[in-house]
Amino acid sequence: MNTLIKTLFCVTAAAISLTSCAQKEKTTKSGLNPEDFVAEYNEAPTALYTLTNKNGMEVCITNFGGRIVSIMVPDKDGNLKDVVLGFPTVKDYFPQNHLSDFGASIGRYANRIGQGKFTLDGVEYQLPRNNFMHCLHGGPTGWQYQVYETVEADKHHVKLMRVSPDGDNNFPGTVTAYTTYTLTEDNSIEISYEATTDAPTIINMTNHSYFNLSGDPAAYDVIDDVLYINASAITPIDRTCMTSGEIVPVEGTPFDFRTPKAIGKDIAADDVQIRNGNGYDHNWVLSNNGSMDIAAAEVYSPVTGIVLTVYTDEPGLQVYTGNFLDGSAIGKNGVSYKFRSGICLESQKYPDTPNKPEWPSAVLRPGETYTSHCTYSFSTR
Repeated sequence: MNTLIKTLFCVTAAAISLTSCAQKEKTTKSGLNPEDFVAEYNEAPTALYTLTNKNGMEVCITNFGGRIVSIMVPDKDGNLKDVVLGFPTVKDYFPQNHLSDFGASIGRYANRIGQGKFTLDGVEYQLPRNNFMHCLHGGPTGWQYQVYETVEADKHHVKLMRVSPDGDNNFPGTVTAYTTYTLTEDNSIEISYEATTDAPTIINMTNHSYFNLSGDPAAYDVIDDVLYINASAITPIDRTCMTSGEIVPVEGTPFDFRTPKAIGKDIAADDVQIRNGNGYDHNWVLSNNGSMDIAAAEVYSPVTGIVLTVYTDEPGLQVYTGNFLDGSAIGKNGVSYKFRSGICLESQKYPDTPNKPEWPSAVLRPGETYTSHCTYSFSTR
């Protein structure tokens, strides 16, 4: 090899090495390329935001649907694990590609409204019916399928805004809503919701992340994870997953998680509520009295030792064990998200509250400010 060829070879090798390093540097700890989240949806720009803390924890969020895309937390051996289900590009979240709520900031109304109808101040509103003839998660074009405007963003927090016009999915009033994600130095993700309206309306926001604390959803589902729920009652459902209006004690039922137990211990019990939900897909009536200082729920993975503790000032928590995941969604790292490969822990008003006036109200009026808080706190055991 002559001198010129050697020189060209070295230059080429160096260029390849530099390109490889540059590509590696652009990739998040969870393997996401932020450029894969730069796009437009309905003429609004999308992006990926990366939050980090001193412990090496990383949270990636896209403003498309206000979604958590990945959460890297240390396991009991100090190794980082991605503990939330999601997709590798923003276009994977677009409704024409996947109808999913993975990681989303849900609005206007999380969970179901019976037959898509409610009456407010004597006026009846008919919403879209997109799930068993009910309105689910704000309708077929709910906020999870809209682009939030990014108001603030740094390495510790991102504040997103959604202006929902009057008549959005037939909901009344123009609503300006904010979702703020903050990653703290003690490995907690604090989520703060806020909204105002120019006309009477209803609102109930939540986060719809699917957690798998093993960090390996290809190998492990969630049924061996240990679950605690600080609740002595649930709001039972019918076969269409609609609440009946009752509040029923969990004592002596498969729904009693006041003493921690494996999620799968009673998930196949001969119980009408288990059959109606195809497992757990129910609202628990929390016993923490709206205190952010008292745990609402906790999940523990025996595989990684990772513990997720949930705090909220909302009265209810929807616990859903991925009973309708069927493997058709192919997520990060090419993983097929199969039956019960994730668990959702959604802070909320009770389902169908607008039609059950005896339950905590979801009504928001001009001059008022809706607020809601939920914290996902991670540790190891």
